[in-house]
Amino acid sequence: MIPLKDTIKSARFPVMNWIIIMLNFTVFIFELLMNPEQTEAFFDKFGLIPATTSIFGNTNYTFLTNMFLHGGWLHFLGNMWMLYIFGDNVEDRMGSFRYLVFYLLSGIMASLCHYVLYINSMIPALGASGAISGVMAAYMFLFPKSRIISLVPVFFLPLFIPIPAFIFIGIWFFVQFFNGTFHLLFSNTATGIAFWAHIGGFLAGLIFYKFFVKRKYKKKKKGK
Repeated sequence: MIPLKDTIKSARFPVMNWIIIMLNFTVFIFELLMNPEQTEAFFDKFGLIPATTSIFGNTNYTFLTNMFLHGGWLHFLGNMWMLYIFGDNVEDRMGSFRYLVFYLLSGIMASLCHYVLYINSMIPALGASGAISGVMAAYMFLFPKSRIISLVPVFFLPLFIPIPAFIFIGIWFFVQFFNGTFHLLFSNTATGIAFWAHIGGFLAGLIFYKFFVKRKYKKKKKGK
């Protein structure tokens, strides 16, 4: 399933969501201008390497900086597309500043989850996926009636199917949890895909999103 768009339009222009996307884009372009040795050094410095990172040490900034790094075009475009689809509506319900704090909190909690489970890993973890997972969790419960128009190839035929957001994101989370659990049971080293960062970010978003929704929206829901 490839998500193309959702069926709910945001009430206002998602300023913060676009700022986050453009910040990721700027960092990614900066990466592309480096040679391979410089890129590796850049990832080693600003990516999250659990084995060399200390929560209370002078390398703890990587819990934040790693979420603005990407390992290639597919990684970057996939993350930014998901943020584009789900982020605008969540920002609409939270407001720009609260959305930014929520996004960063989800990303940091995702980093912590990966750090705890792969404490001895020397592989740099990077990407916005953990923070975006938190945004998807918030979207899942704030917009239960939304549909995600998805491209589903069936026998080489492209089908465009509106899938309820709860089901689309639920399936996505199940895939992350299944793969993360399977890998954790049979290996103690990190993979190229930080499944538990996705899971950690999603659970953080699920727990914290209610605290960031605008008060006006909360009152409106209570009055229904």
